[in-house]
Amino acid sequence: MNRKLPSASSNSQGFREPLPDLIARLRIRHSFFKRETVEARLFELDQYGCVFKTDKVFEPGDTVAFDLIMAMPFDSIRANALQGLVVERTKHCSNFFYAIDFIDRSHGQGADIKEKLERIRDVLEKKKSLRSRRTGQSFNSLA
Repeated sequence: MNRKLPSASSNSQGFREPLPDLIARLRIRHSFFKRETVEARLFELDQYGCVFKTDKVFEPGDTVAFDLIMAMPFDSIRANALQGLVVERTKHCSNFFYAIDFIDRSHGQGADIKEKLERIRDVLEKKKSLRSRRTGQSFNSLA
């Protein structure tokens, strides 16, 4: 619940980097027969929700349906059929950052989804740790 969106007054240096190899695949329903699938980069993920960036317009209070997909060398990790509540929106150029709170679905496949989200968060932490070691070593080796 500590998700912070970048401020609209921040320059491009103030924005965080997107999370490595992780996307949200949004399913947007325009009408009864017309649907659209959009991919958005994630900038934050925790057990309560996420922050993603897209050019699609949602209002705070809207419910979004999406899948989280972590690209892996052999088989991607997927948390399918997630739903989230848009709690905050910040404009950046022609895109928007959205803070999303996951909608808890305790029945049926809720345990499977929570397990997949936990696995994605674990792999993400390992990837971020490896990246920070690599960048830290390159700076130390130059000194």
